[in-house]
Amino acid sequence: MPWYRSLNRQQWRTLVAANLGWLFDGYETYALILTVAVALHGFLTPALYPQIPFYAGATIGITLLGWACGGIAGGVLSDYFGRKRVMIGAILAYAALTGLTALSWSWISFAVLRFCVGLALGSEWGTGTAMMAEIWPDSARGKGAGLMQCGLGIGFFLASAIWLFVSPLGPESWRWMFLLGILPAFATLWIRRGITEPEKWTAADRARRAAVAAKTTGAVDARTDELTKFTLAQLFSEPKYARLTVIALAMSLTTTLGWWGISTWVPPYVASIATGLGLPGAQWAAIGGIAYNIGGVAGYALFGFFADAWGRRTVTIVYFALSLVLTPALFLWSHTLPLVLVLCAVNAFFTNGQYTWMPVWLPEIYPTRIRATAISFVFNAPRFVAFLGPLFAGTLIAQLGGYGIAATEVGTIYLLGLIAAPFFPETRGQPLPEN
Repeated sequence: MPWYRSLNRQQWRTLVAANLGWLFDGYETYALILTVAVALHGFLTPALYPQIPFYAGATIGITLLGWACGGIAGGVLSDYFGRKRVMIGAILAYAALTGLTALSWSWISFAVLRFCVGLALGSEWGTGTAMMAEIWPDSARGKGAGLMQCGLGIGFFLASAIWLFVSPLGPESWRWMFLLGILPAFATLWIRRGITEPEKWTAADRARRAAVAAKTTGAVDARTDELTKFTLAQLFSEPKYARLTVIALAMSLTTTLGWWGISTWVPPYVASIATGLGLPGAQWAAIGGIAYNIGGVAGYALFGFFADAWGRRTVTIVYFALSLVLTPALFLWSHTLPLVLVLCAVNAFFTNGQYTWMPVWLPEIYPTRIRATAISFVFNAPRFVAFLGPLFAGTLIAQLGGYGIAATEVGTIYLLGLIAAPFFPETRGQPLPEN
């Protein structure tokens, strides 16, 4: 029987809900990447225009910092209050805050609102990932995670396609991109009716509540004591999980810094080549983004299929290795628009697609009681470092007068992932840990 015929309606609905949440995150994130330079031309004086890469990097970095804070908090809340409830709250929050971003009147107001949007954005991924892992079957979990993760690329693609038509509307066109970000709020009406809490989380929540009640009566054993600890403390109280978390953080830093420090510069890089040829930069940035995100969507989805076929570790290592090679191939070795567009897609297949190792692999490492906390912490904590990536890269670009060397230097981060990944345990086909 084909794998997809073994899935029930609730499992498919969960995939749609998690994919939509990540799609909305993707749209909002890439809308910033596409429009930040245009917005900054309106906020800054002409004398500061040469420093736009620095201000753009700072704005993206501030968003990333908010994402880190909100993501960790969202994971903790999801373990205590439920996956569905936190997902709905996160989508409503970032829809409202994204709409407010369209009303920014200065760079400071824009940056503050971006930080707040980041808080809400970060809360959604961990809840959706935990929900998918706990509802989908062991044999197809990688495929489900890949199909969920490709929602980010679809959101990127959607933002690029919309910007292609909105960008010619003038210097204030960027405001329309964020105003459209209000629409995801309506999806929460369907999510509220269409999905239920995973039974695995419900059982873990009952066990935690029972342990808390037992502790108040003085009936404390090792199991009760562990269950009543704060979830972040549980993550580090057992040496096994503490060691695995350190390895996972190194791999997550690789993926996160690589994306935010390199991939965010693809649209302005394509625009710079087009401008040098006398072509409209904003429109070619959108075209470059479309090509990039076609490759990214394929990379996200197929990672999950590859991981179910050949194992989590092998596929992750291959993605890291090819990302290392393809970064200079795109930014240093290609100078014509047709070749750049092809390499945008190929590069994104691996540099974007490698994100899927986290929703595929991480839920299979941690037990249900701390699953959302753990995967959200691993996914988001590196952003406290990675938020410096866009700022550092923007500074390098401004100093070096180009994207190539700066992107290649930041791309050496993929070596860290290649070193760390072999030490993470293979979990293909194994049931989720429950104890």
